[in-house]
Amino acid sequence: MAVFGLLGEHLGHSYSPQIHEMLGSAPYALFEKSPQEVEAFIREGAWDGINVTIPYKRIAAALADERSPRVEALGAANTLVRRPDGTIFAENTDVMGFEKLLDAFCADKLGTTPQEAFSGKQAMVLGTGGASTAVAYVLEKIVGMEVRFLSHADLDFYRDFDARLCLDASDTALLVNTTPVGMAPNCPESPVEHWLLGPEPHGMNRLMGVIDIIYNPRITGLCFNAHSKQIPWASGLDMLVWQAVHASELFQGKPIDADAARRVIDSIGKRMLNIALIGMPGCGKSTTGRELADMLSRPFVDLDDAFAERYGRTPAEVIESRGEWPFRQLECEVLREYGAKSGLVIACGGGVVRNKHNGYALLHQNSSIVFLDRPLEELATDGRPLSKSVGVEALYRQRIGDYRSWADVIVSSTGSPQGDADAVRQALGV
Repeated sequence: MAVFGLLGEHLGHSYSPQIHEMLGSAPYALFEKSPQEVEAFIREGAWDGINVTIPYKRIAAALADERSPRVEALGAANTLVRRPDGTIFAENTDVMGFEKLLDAFCADKLGTTPQEAFSGKQAMVLGTGGASTAVAYVLEKIVGMEVRFLSHADLDFYRDFDARLCLDASDTALLVNTTPVGMAPNCPESPVEHWLLGPEPHGMNRLMGVIDIIYNPRITGLCFNAHSKQIPWASGLDMLVWQAVHASELFQGKPIDADAARRVIDSIGKRMLNIALIGMPGCGKSTTGRELADMLSRPFVDLDDAFAERYGRTPAEVIESRGEWPFRQLECEVLREYGAKSGLVIACGGGVVRNKHNGYALLHQNSSIVFLDRPLEELATDGRPLSKSVGVEALYRQRIGDYRSWADVIVSSTGSPQGDADAVRQALGV
């Protein structure tokens, strides 16, 4: 049986095994190797095809017997294939993955091709690592853009000082982030300041699009800022899957249908996203969430329980002793922790939408938000100080607009947790 896998130094959690299983290139293992072990593993290890991630892409290219034109140009490989005669072929499918991502972005968001949209214009690429070289190869060689790079040190400098005096970005048409800034769990950080995006003085006044090759969270801080300014944006899931598709084609020696690739993108995207339930206190978010988590074999988190575990006091106790707004500040920190995770079912507190400043961004970045709407006369009020002191009808009037604006999906209560959970599952197509 052929052996495939991912080679890196510190791999942690990776979606590559799930993606390759769906593509047919399995079994797929994670090979964590120290720098001292890499050369022997590449030349003599028991594998037939491997993907290579940082920091081993350059050594992978150097150790190969034959390199594709992309690898020759970049000096880095993310895919190695051992041929029947024992020789090793190196490819850089990051180039192919980003090209597919850019094609889809231009078609879906700009209604044109990358060449028609960007040829002759300026791109700014954040980061100078291996991924940045693959991105620049596409932008320069295939699209015909002029590429400017900003390193991690540059970005730190711009954040620490007045960027208006340091950076002239007015001609940038496309901004691409290849740094890890904003990747879970350090989200929703952004590698550049909010003001740089859009028509502000000294900002990117000609910016037509923003691409962040980070895929977790789904909506990075950079993408959220672009969305808030109505600038077309895309994150990196398409690139992740398409580079795997091209690697899997090399592993298996056969083409993979484009529709199959799109099904993988859809499936992985849904698996990655949390399902976050919002709604009035007593509407059944916790009981529905537990049922839904059981149906989908996902971990379940009740944010009120997580709050009590972190702070040693229940939300009701903090509200009664300190008031609502001190509680909301603490609640936001719990939301920050779990909003950065993926694949959970989350039951939010009834007033989570009161965290207007950054609560929506923390939840929206990696969750499908479901408003569980239940008739007022059916809402429980026991142990809910705001429901008792303010009144259920007043709370509903205060929050209904936010529930609806936050929600990706609105589900009317069926009257039972199991029925509500099934309705959520069907509404989200999971």
